[in-house]
Amino acid sequence: MPVAFLRRVKPAALAAGAILAGALLAGGAASAQTAPSAAENLSPGGIDSEHLFGFVEGSDLGVPGEVELEWETSGRIGRRLGRFLAVDSSLALKMPLSSDFRLAPGLTFNAYDIGAPARTTGGFNGGFLEARLRLLDRRTAPLGLTLGIVPSYGSVDGVTGGPGRSYGTDLVLLADRELIPDRLVAALNASLGFASTRADGAGPAHGSGLEVAGALAYQVRPGLFLGGEARYARAYGDLTLGRLAGAAAYLGPTLYASLSPRAWVSLAWNLQVAGREQGAPGALDLTNFDRHQVRLRVGYSF
Repeated sequence: MPVAFLRRVKPAALAAGAILAGALLAGGAASAQTAPSAAENLSPGGIDSEHLFGFVEGSDLGVPGEVELEWETSGRIGRRLGRFLAVDSSLALKMPLSSDFRLAPGLTFNAYDIGAPARTTGGFNGGFLEARLRLLDRRTAPLGLTLGIVPSYGSVDGVTGGPGRSYGTDLVLLADRELIPDRLVAALNASLGFASTRADGAGPAHGSGLEVAGALAYQVRPGLFLGGEARYARAYGDLTLGRLAGAAAYLGPTLYASLSPRAWVSLAWNLQVAGREQGAPGALDLTNFDRHQVRLRVGYSF
């Protein structure tokens, strides 16, 4: 799904990411992918890594000939402006056209409960088209590596919840590795986001951002993974990553469970543990980023 430049970690997390990057190169081998994520994660000797984490994603793309319907809901809570609750949802149809290429068109929805001034809105927002290309398969290479691009359009300002036209593009690079075959999986993500929003009655507002994130997931029993992730994000007030607006670090736990051979669910909660708004005091950035971020995903293959 779109990473959106409004989500974002701190230097300590970058160090953790560097350690994790080294670990990614030291894992074992995995068997060929032969089933959708839920079925493979229920089967000994097979792991589909894409959804094992939360805000972080693995490099796997699914199985050609299998279509996956995925519902994602993200909650964003806590901003400096007062009461702030935003719920962003999307419905995507993931269609692997080959073992190394996948398209996923989708629709987006949202709801806002924001104070100062009070605003409660919700409904259909827009759409996106995600394309992913696998560069390296972790089953035959030292690590998995997938490149993704997600152009999107929205009809709501993601900060104020008011009406406005928004155009964005996210670029993501997803890497992962089984550190302990069939047990422990590590992932690293890097992303760039660019967006332009024109609220009703106002001029265009441009923004961009980058994010580096790492995660671990451990299989405690077939089909059940528990883990954690760390993210470092920076937000900019232009389209060229030239005018820093703020940065934030997030940490949080993750859970993935296969509900049946074709259905799965994942849940993650991230808390902003450090941050800084450019030109403002304080240990957190609650202008450009949220205090809490929660993500729920449910998928079904057919």
